[in-house]
Amino acid sequence: MKFGISEGKEDALARRMAALGVREADFEESFVRSGGHGGQNVNKTSTAVMLLHRPTGLRVKCQIERSQLLNRFLARRILLDKIERQQKGFVAAEVSRIEKIRRQKRKRSQRAKNRMLEQKSHHSSKKQLRGRVNTG
Repeated sequence: MKFGISEGKEDALARRMAALGVREADFEESFVRSGGHGGQNVNKTSTAVMLLHRPTGLRVKCQIERSQLLNRFLARRILLDKIERQQKGFVAAEVSRIEKIRRQKRKRSQRAKNRMLEQKSHHSSKKQLRGRVNTG
């Protein structure tokens, strides 16, 4: 991969792809014409990059820069962000859902139960004081 950027950034991208288990062969890349600013360059050349990750079905279109090489690099970064969010977010959400169910099913300790009931009675006594004032 040569994107016309520094070697460090390309290496970081390659390491990130390896860490997420994404291969370059998993991508389907196509080039389309950009819209918007850029004048004659974007109207005549296909600088926008559409990138599809076949295993997950995630698709990204990048037309941030006027350079096709830079858009290819940025599209890969954006797609890796989406893949990472999907992998990590789903796992974290599942773990938190299971933990929430476990907390709900767990029996309260006697001390916690007494404290909760005491707070409830205190709150209800405060609410009773909010009644209508008799001025007659």
